[in-house]
Amino acid sequence: MSELTDPDASAPSGHDSTQGFRPTAVAAVPLADIGAAIGIAVPGASGSVQVTGISLNSRSVRPGDLYVALPGATRHGADFVSQAVDAGAVAVLTDDAGARLLALGHDIAVPVLLAHEPRSVVGQLSALIYQSRPDGAGAPALFGVTGTNGKTTTTYFINALLRALGKRTGLIGTIEILAGGEPIPSLLTTPESTDVHALLALMRERGLDAASMEVSSHAVSFHRVDAVVFDVAGFTNLTQDHLDLHGTMEEYFQTKARLFSPERARAAVVTIDDDWGRKLAATAEIPVTTLATAGTDGAGPADADRTTDRTADWTVVRTAPRGLGSDFVLRHRDGAELRVHTGLPGGFNVANAALATVMVLAGGHEPAAVQAALDAADPFTVAVPGRMQLVSTAPAAVVDFAHNPDA
Repeated sequence: MSELTDPDASAPSGHDSTQGFRPTAVAAVPLADIGAAIGIAVPGASGSVQVTGISLNSRSVRPGDLYVALPGATRHGADFVSQAVDAGAVAVLTDDAGARLLALGHDIAVPVLLAHEPRSVVGQLSALIYQSRPDGAGAPALFGVTGTNGKTTTTYFINALLRALGKRTGLIGTIEILAGGEPIPSLLTTPESTDVHALLALMRERGLDAASMEVSSHAVSFHRVDAVVFDVAGFTNLTQDHLDLHGTMEEYFQTKARLFSPERARAAVVTIDDDWGRKLAATAEIPVTTLATAGTDGAGPADADRTTDRTADWTVVRTAPRGLGSDFVLRHRDGAELRVHTGLPGGFNVANAALATVMVLAGGHEPAAVQAALDAADPFTVAVPGRMQLVSTAPAAVVDFAHNPDA
């Protein structure tokens, strides 16, 4: 499944991914400071220009924005500069190809900045403009989930468990975006970096404590999570997908692995049910907590009364069916245990619930508090739209959406 790579070049007409999802209080940033941040000269007459937002999409430009004109699959964003300026853009950032297009008859009355690869600096600029630094005062704790399958459900599980712990939460993912208000549909697994940083700033403005986010391989490849640092990054699994972009499974893996570096995350929880997970746990450059949820053949959830996997920090043991879902125990290598229930069908949802639990623990929450929240709120019965979503109990009927061979 391919994702859109450039909003103006290929997004459907009328798409506005940031509608209602920008902070209301944004300090103006001098255009000269923006140029200095990325080592680009700013035209001398532009010294008084102040930037209050950033957009890759001419349809979502607001007054005060820096419009970033990128090359796309069918059109170049430079073709839409006039619309962006009419909407209030105060400056344009583009590449050499965009500059050539602008020279062909476009009368642009705002400064134009040139970068060899503008997409590679958009995350840094978005963080600067929206002041969304992860170490800033009041910044929400961030939980990022990557892998081929299970990202959506795991982020919903993290969100539900954090809420059960009394936290005000946000969510960014395939199905919807939540920032403490009304949800909006999501067009990308991970939004563009301009949207991500605007959302993080909005979450801080609204006083949210934590947020969970799906992180696709496209997000890493196309710089959508640049300048984002996750408190905990989680890995579900790796199976065949997106080889149209990556070419080989090794390249697909290496793209995912880039999330597990000090520049992008402080700590990690890695499911080691397959060879890719074990490789990631061995090579990640940040502290890793390992989780085993499947038998040595990787075919499914741990059998009942399975002994602790001594190669893992946490192991799923003593699984038992309850209704359409499962009860199971998470056992630490030191013998400590947590009792967990998920109301969603399928052994893979045991793995998703286990990963969500261990990620919340890795985020600094005490086991006793997590157990109390699991017992009181039963958070892993949350309905995840389109992901083994129970729509009837008599007879049992579920709706499930998947788009890759393993799923």
